[in-house]
Amino acid sequence: MAVPERKPLAIYTDNEDIDPTPGIRLLEQSGFEVRFLETLDPDRILAEAQGAQALLVGYAPIPERVIAGLPDLRVISLISMGFDHIDLDAARAAGVWVTNLPGVASEEVATHALGLILATVRDLPFFERVIGIDWNARPAVTPPRLSQKTLGLMGLGRIGAKLAEFASPLFGQIVGYDPYVAQNQEAAAHLESLGVRLAGLDEVLASADVLSLHLPLTPETHHVINAESISRMKPGSYLINVSRGQLIDTTALVEALDSGQITAAGLDVLDTEPAPPDHPLITHDRTIVTPHVGFLSEHTLAEYVRIQAQNVISLVRTGEPETLPVVDPR
Repeated sequence: MAVPERKPLAIYTDNEDIDPTPGIRLLEQSGFEVRFLETLDPDRILAEAQGAQALLVGYAPIPERVIAGLPDLRVISLISMGFDHIDLDAARAAGVWVTNLPGVASEEVATHALGLILATVRDLPFFERVIGIDWNARPAVTPPRLSQKTLGLMGLGRIGAKLAEFASPLFGQIVGYDPYVAQNQEAAAHLESLGVRLAGLDEVLASADVLSLHLPLTPETHHVINAESISRMKPGSYLINVSRGQLIDTTALVEALDSGQITAAGLDVLDTEPAPPDHPLITHDRTIVTPHVGFLSEHTLAEYVRIQAQNVISLVRTGEPETLPVVDPR
């Protein structure tokens, strides 16, 4: 009797806030055996993912020892754009592809950033607090007129560019910093069409009335907003972060908020997630904090799950994922 061909094994490590059922169904229809571990523990992943050709990862860290300990692994498929929780060098060395979801939630995250800008600059939490208590109460800092102010963007990728498109009619000017922007006529024309003037980091920090972060987390960008860089910001400016919490030195930001160097901050990400309820940026009265939901929409919930699964299916079937990979080990 012929032995049935073994199905390729795909394992979801974790998927805390998105229902993976459509992805599981898609994988099973494509001939995969699918398991769901529901863990962030690398040691448990290593122990229970033996034989897997694919890991479908949410927030679980995947260090070198996990990658090296899974000899059948061919692809790590992420359900986010960020990939700082994956050891990319180890994946490359082991011949493992790493895929993410570039651009899927650009519109949503940019929209969320704009929402945080407007809510923070207009000090909506203050007015919500005083309604019904003191109708005539006014905040310590009077909201500025945006058409007379400068928006600074650190990072001009998909999300930064989309925010510039949304915000250009509102602000007097937009200045942007991104060392990776192509230096050619096409890139220059694109930025001009968005109303963005490319500038150096020092100028963006010094001139921005509202500074919005759109950078990946790398060793170079870790704590890029720290006591020294904050000291170069315009006094009384506003800070927005929808990228990664570790871009900001929390202690330095709290001190800047307390001193008034930064008037207020709007944050969708924190250095610890899930954040404890006593996190100093959650409890501070000069912040608006949302729980890393900038990506959230009906469209992204469906596309995140589909593309994460399809990257695995396409790679195993054709040798190429659906999206441009973070790590191409060929």
